[in-house]
Amino acid sequence: MEKVSGKSIVQGIAIGKILCYQKAQQSVKRIKIEDTDAEIKRYEAAKETAIKQLNELYKKAVKEVGEMNAAVFEVHAMMIEDGDYVESIQNIINSEQVNAEYAVATTGDNFATMFSEMEDDYFKARAADVKDISERLIDILSGNENKAGAGSTEPFIIIADDLAPSETVQMDKEKLLAFVTRFGSSNSHTAILARTMNIPAVIGVDIKEEWDGKLAVVDGYSGTLYIEPDEDILNQMKKRQEEDIQSRELLQQLKGKEDVTLDGKHIKLYANIAGVKDVASVLANDAAGIGLFRSEFLYLESEDYPSEETQFQAYKTVAQNMAGKKVIIRTLDIGADKQIDYFNMEHEDNPAMGYRAIRICLDRVDIFKTQLRALLRASAFGNIAIMYPMIISVDEVRKIKEIVEEVKAELDENGIKYGDVEQGVMIETPASVMISDMLAEEVDFFSIGTNDLTQYTLAIDRQNMRLDNIYDSHHPAVLRMIKMTVENGHKHGCWVGICGELGADSTLTQTFIEMGIDELSVSPSYVLPIRKKIRESKAGCAD
Repeated sequence: MEKVSGKSIVQGIAIGKILCYQKAQQSVKRIKIEDTDAEIKRYEAAKETAIKQLNELYKKAVKEVGEMNAAVFEVHAMMIEDGDYVESIQNIINSEQVNAEYAVATTGDNFATMFSEMEDDYFKARAADVKDISERLIDILSGNENKAGAGSTEPFIIIADDLAPSETVQMDKEKLLAFVTRFGSSNSHTAILARTMNIPAVIGVDIKEEWDGKLAVVDGYSGTLYIEPDEDILNQMKKRQEEDIQSRELLQQLKGKEDVTLDGKHIKLYANIAGVKDVASVLANDAAGIGLFRSEFLYLESEDYPSEETQFQAYKTVAQNMAGKKVIIRTLDIGADKQIDYFNMEHEDNPAMGYRAIRICLDRVDIFKTQLRALLRASAFGNIAIMYPMIISVDEVRKIKEIVEEVKAELDENGIKYGDVEQGVMIETPASVMISDMLAEEVDFFSIGTNDLTQYTLAIDRQNMRLDNIYDSHHPAVLRMIKMTVENGHKHGCWVGICGELGADSTLTQTFIEMGIDELSVSPSYVLPIRKKIRESKAGCAD
């Protein structure tokens, strides 16, 4: 048995086999080949494997996101068999006597360049598709096709150096038992995803590729990884798993109960989600609504800008499934650690402080308007509210409201119905806190993003693992800023909630209630534990 220690970021016990996550290689070597016929056969076998993978992905996607969003996998399956594409690869193998990986990479680059230089937007968009199918073939040829758990027939524990949000969203979440990484931080978006999925996660582990396929236990309470555990440890951990299950069963008794303090103050207890498929967990955990729909995951999961119709269907589905309960959807929040290739954003030395979130939307107004049209159209089918991230000025809010009115006018002109939508802003910068009295006069609600608010208040990069020991979300400065936001919001008619990770910190539930917080939005699995804390708390001197 091997025992390795790290830092726990999500508690719980996971038992299963390890799957080493291999990132795609950034470069492909050119290798001289003598037997070109054999190399072409190797390429043909990889092509057939790729088609099978794409067909399976299509079936899975249809169930999770519908036929319209799954269609991309059908397109890729057709492109991978395109005559010109296939002939180019075979010709390069034969004429240059090179390995299939190099031939595929060269063809992919050539075709992507050709498409990107075309005037027609449809064909320009195909450049990203060609890159994707080429990378898939190269992964298969180089033995990296199971990089995200594809093809695994049993549940697995992912170990990796690090994981980007765009990588984690593609994993088979039905089989994913736990995350274990060498790098990362307790405040990264991968950590947030682990909390949303309610699976154990440990960082700071000196991982080894030789662990791949071995039975392991992740102890998310102590931050320990056991590789090939002995019988005693295995039995202890199984017993701890059973205790966790019993605790969750006791919490189930709180379903249907009110989110109200001992002295009668009602709190809105909502849930955070990343996509349509998370709604089932929201309903299963009896949340009163959705306080944060991270719409950027529609973009992260897509290979090109999601269309208005694609977004509309997603927002509409969530609104309908929530059956009149409030659904607060945050507009596109990319940048920092959430990078998307097709946005073609320039490198920044300090992306957390740079071109991100609302700054992108106000700069690329066409993208923003597409999302706003989809949101407003969907609001006719449920109780949708819109929330804008990374606000630092009243001018930004006024500009946003002008754009919203322009979109409404366009919808009116076309006879398209939309609902009465509340608009709010995220309070996640010290600037927004200090002018929260002015912002409150412009919007209907505030939602405090404690992750970024802590980062910017303390001048600590939340992704920097070396600073985890001094990243203190309980810092008096952070708590004072939350209190100031609540007071200013209430003075000017705004209700105030918390959608950051701190909302699920049960040690602060009483404090937030005393501050007068109106709403807490947490990962679905935290709804019932926080309900328990609310029902044990007193509002005291709160408004």
